[in-house]
Amino acid sequence: MEQDRVERTVHIAATAERVWEILTKPEHIGRWFGSGTPATVDLRPDGVMVLEPGHGERYQARVVKVDPPHYLAYRWASAYPDVLADATNSTLVEFHVSADGEGTRLTVCESGFASLTIPAGRERFASFESHSQGWTEVLQNLAEYVDHGAEPGSS
Repeated sequence: MEQDRVERTVHIAATAERVWEILTKPEHIGRWFGSGTPATVDLRPDGVMVLEPGHGERYQARVVKVDPPHYLAYRWASAYPDVLADATNSTLVEFHVSADGEGTRLTVCESGFASLTIPAGRERFASFESHSQGWTEVLQNLAEYVDHGAEPGSS
């Protein structure tokens, strides 16, 4: 059976508002997501978020829903660099942010792999397996960035 959904959770020693800021502000995203910096973050439904994970490609993610500081969803066409994500070429990425004791629980869910057509040679960027491993690393990067690299209030 083909895998369809990746879900990863990390606990971060910061407020939900701070985690939301790191999760959504252009100057922070490139630091925890990859070595690139997003060219655009239009944080509203149907807005575009350009992600540059650091291997020389850009991905035009389409924002689906924003509920600060609790929920962000976007479509990501990781098999198709420089193509705007839509329901036919992408997965749905959802971030859930919630207070957890003195810190915050951040969960990412990415779904839609089973119905995604991945062109030959793009599997290492877009497959369930690559994202399953990738989200584990990315959430750890985000947590470490909040703990050690991001200056509070830097915007």
